[in-house]
Amino acid sequence: MLWLKISLPIILIVAAALAAVALFAARTPAAQKPALPPTLLVDVAVAKREPVTFTVRSQGFVAPRTRTTVVSEVSGTIVEVSPAFVAGGFFEKGDVLVRIDPRNYATALKRATATVAQAKTKVATENALAGYAHQDWERLRSLEAADRPASDLTLRKPQLAEAVAGLESAEADLEKATEDLSRTVIRAPYDGMVREKRADVGQFVNTGTPVAETFATDYAEVRLPIPQTDLQYLELERLNADGTLQATLTADIGGVIHNYSAEIVRTEGVFDPDTRVLHLIAQVQDPYASEGEPLRIGTFVSAAIEGMEAGDVFVIPRHSLERGRTLWMVGSETRRLAAEPILTIQPRDLEVVRTDEDFAYVATGLRDGERYTVTPPENSLPGMRVRINSE
Repeated sequence: MLWLKISLPIILIVAAALAAVALFAARTPAAQKPALPPTLLVDVAVAKREPVTFTVRSQGFVAPRTRTTVVSEVSGTIVEVSPAFVAGGFFEKGDVLVRIDPRNYATALKRATATVAQAKTKVATENALAGYAHQDWERLRSLEAADRPASDLTLRKPQLAEAVAGLESAEADLEKATEDLSRTVIRAPYDGMVREKRADVGQFVNTGTPVAETFATDYAEVRLPIPQTDLQYLELERLNADGTLQATLTADIGGVIHNYSAEIVRTEGVFDPDTRVLHLIAQVQDPYASEGEPLRIGTFVSAAIEGMEAGDVFVIPRHSLERGRTLWMVGSETRRLAAEPILTIQPRDLEVVRTDEDFAYVATGLRDGERYTVTPPENSLPGMRVRINSE
């Protein structure tokens, strides 16, 4: 009985092993299906030619075309100022800004006027005496009492010349006194605005003392730096022919975007040796116009300058290009056992005419109606399948 107890478990184990081998040999092989390639979800756009005029962008600060330090040309106490003689005050050409005490200069004018009158009297007297001297000399000659020509002193010519010189000097003093009196009134040299007031009523000023900083407001100027690489897109020859280029200035004032029309009227004619840019000068007429938001001096503006025409080209978002010139095109393939065409992507190198901050302009390498991915797919390979999210 002992051998039966030992052999029975062994027999059961061997029988179970044989049954397992028989079941494994009789199994049906599992059907294997090839793994489907990954499919990307992409946004696409349709290529289309359109007429394009290049725009060159720049930026700068608004500056006055004329800035003046107004100084006193005479000495004296300021007795009156204009209501517009304040920082930010507007004035017109010829307006009185400051009056300086004129009494000393009015007295000097009277004195100079009297001196001129005295000098005229002296000239008239010497002229008469010279006439009498000539008559006396002629009488002596008729009596044969004089055998030599009359000297200039005899005819009182030096005395007359001295009197005439004195009159001219007196008239010069009168002219200076008149000008000094007129200079006690400081007038506006142009239509403009007071930037800074440096003197006021009751203050004594000497000749050459600054009384104000002013600037003209008939038009303002903006210096716009243009890199050498962008000059080829501008028709600068129009400036050389006394023409202009149109530009639009944009300023963010208080969170509101304002646009202003401007004209490019000239270049500064030299390249900056450090930055290698050429500055163009844009003019804005009447920047402080009453209608709309004024374009104040010192405002930072962005400029879009009218460039040359590029013809019909493809305008592609700059971020759609990979490495600046490769565009992923979306095409369809027809495969057997497929219910519908399969969409795939292929890279294509393009001829880019120009790029700016937002777009790339393509002349060749595309056809109207072709589709491309709006954003270059990551880790993509040529021929990879895609699905269109939006078009």
